[in-house]
Amino acid sequence: MSNLKFGMPALIEIKSIEAGASLCHELGLDFIELNMNLPMYQAGNMNVNQLSKLSEKYSIGYTIHLEEKLNPFDFNELTAAAYRETVLKTIEIAKRISVPVLNMHLAGGVYFTLPDKKVYLFEEYQDDYLQKVTAFREMCTNAIGNENIKICVENCGDFARPKADYFSRGLEILLESPAFALTFDIGHNAHAGYSDEPVIMNHAGKLFHFHIHDAGGKKIHLALGDGEIDLDKYIHLVKRYHARAVVEVKTIEGLRRSVTWLGENGHL
Repeated sequence: MSNLKFGMPALIEIKSIEAGASLCHELGLDFIELNMNLPMYQAGNMNVNQLSKLSEKYSIGYTIHLEEKLNPFDFNELTAAAYRETVLKTIEIAKRISVPVLNMHLAGGVYFTLPDKKVYLFEEYQDDYLQKVTAFREMCTNAIGNENIKICVENCGDFARPKADYFSRGLEILLESPAFALTFDIGHNAHAGYSDEPVIMNHAGKLFHFHIHDAGGKKIHLALGDGEIDLDKYIHLVKRYHARAVVEVKTIEGLRRSVTWLGENGHL
């Protein structure tokens, strides 16, 4: 048997938390990545007691995907404060239900489109941006303390994008803390011409979490085996770095076929 830990995402088809837990157990997966873009998984809506009972009933765990638009670095301090408070509440939930990973996207921020280029405001006002990144890092590090929780920054095909260096500097600042790590999304990496990978592997010691889905042409989030990615290569990376992996396909049918592919290829 494999010692890899595979999970499933919260699916738009599944409206009941227990239905998701039941499917996760049925498929032999280890955890669900709760998605805070969905109403039922907002910090104020998650029922910690229910999640704990379902975890015990179905022998599963959880990770949490923070809202994709999360931007605690926003120049509007009222907006930034709301995002910071959301993260603090989520850390408290993570402590109560033994969540090891909070997955986040690193906000690129607003840009102005000039006749010849895009000007990112975080680059133009980089000192303000980096101060906010540093303050966010310290806030999260203090809130997590000695708990076994990592906030994992996910590549979205943007780690090597020529936004200017504010993005890479922000990432470096976060990764200076033991509370922060990396999520390697192999589908996004493939869709970006594998341009994220050198940045990620340069910080390989920070790899803690994976999103695995196939990709081909302009399509991503394909079921495993339906695209062109060398999946075995990346699943071996999951094992090498003792990480977890979300099978991040978006439908029940695609998830079932992906789990079948994992079994047929000796990964489950």
